[in-house]
Amino acid sequence: MPERKHPDWIKVRAPVSAEFFRTKAILAELKLHTVCQEACCPNIGECFSHRTATMMLMGDVCTRNCPYCAVAHGKVRPLDPNEPARVAEAVKALGLQHVVVTSVDRDDLSDGGAAHFAATARAIKALAPGARVEVLVPDFRGSHSSVETVAEAPVEVFNHNVETVPRLYKKARPGGDYARSLDVLGHARQTGISRGMLTKTGIMLGLGEAIGELTAVLSDLRDVKCDILTMGQYLRPSRDHLPVERYVRPEEFAELRAQALAMGFRHVESGPLVRSSYHAWEHVR
Repeated sequence: MPERKHPDWIKVRAPVSAEFFRTKAILAELKLHTVCQEACCPNIGECFSHRTATMMLMGDVCTRNCPYCAVAHGKVRPLDPNEPARVAEAVKALGLQHVVVTSVDRDDLSDGGAAHFAATARAIKALAPGARVEVLVPDFRGSHSSVETVAEAPVEVFNHNVETVPRLYKKARPGGDYARSLDVLGHARQTGISRGMLTKTGIMLGLGEAIGELTAVLSDLRDVKCDILTMGQYLRPSRDHLPVERYVRPEEFAELRAQALAMGFRHVESGPLVRSSYHAWEHVR
């Protein structure tokens, strides 16, 4: 089957700005990974040019092998205890007011890396106390204690992506579980609500989901009081990954945004090129 051609609304300009290269140099100097680079994000030029990046903790190799994701799968390395401090240095050097920190899945760790997330949040607040911290975490295999470790750290936004509708989990996210992801979001909300922490999630479109299935997911997310939602087009990283079943038009994304807002989400970012951390600083206004 021939590769499906990207429609015009998917195309982006190649990064050329001086700020793009400055951001890239700072991250390289501090030996930090970003999901922007490892997951081939189409918005890397725009975000790096605005001196923003999504830091990726715990290496660039994942213990899971989701067939939609560009991040490498294989043997992982021990945690670097100095990584939280280096992330904080990057936040200060870039002058970030809102920083997103994510990670690969680390099912080899007893807590899934929760303590490392918490240590990173504390390091950022110590060096750049004015920066808001958003974490985009794995499901920690459903461990409530791991969720609490992160939600009790100094973070303003707790993000965990459900990614797709339940029917497509076996195909797209075989290591995950839809009910477990909802439970992670719900428990994080209960843990952090007393200090005003927000919860957030993201969904990829174009993997073959039906509109009715998507509406049911939005309802489930509101049942666990999820505050912020991102919806974007799935783009195939390579021929070895899942194919795009459909390109969702921009006007459909606009309609879904209006529907989600009417259901009670505090903020909805919805569009073909939207990713979890795209314009994240605007999600908490």
